Amino acid sequence: MLGKTYLTKQASLLLEFARTTSDSDLSAKLISKAADLKSQADPLPDKDQGPRAPDVAFASPDAPTRR
Repeated sequence: MLGKTYLTKQASLLLEFARTTSDSDLSAKLISKAADLKSQADPLPDKDQGPRAPDVAFASPDAPTRR
C-alpha cells in the first residue's frame, strides 16, 4: 500500500503540472487525479504505524561477556 507522504507528493506534483499547462482539458484531468490521490491519502495515518521491531540490547565490543 502506498503511504500518505507519497500520495500527497504525487498530488502536489499533478497540481503543479496543471498550473503550468495551457491545455485546459489536461489541466482539469490533472486536478481531478490530484483530488483522487488526496482522497486516498486523507484517511491514512501521518506516520508509519506498522509493527515495531522488538527492542534489542547491543553489547559494546569492550563489554565483558557472560558465560
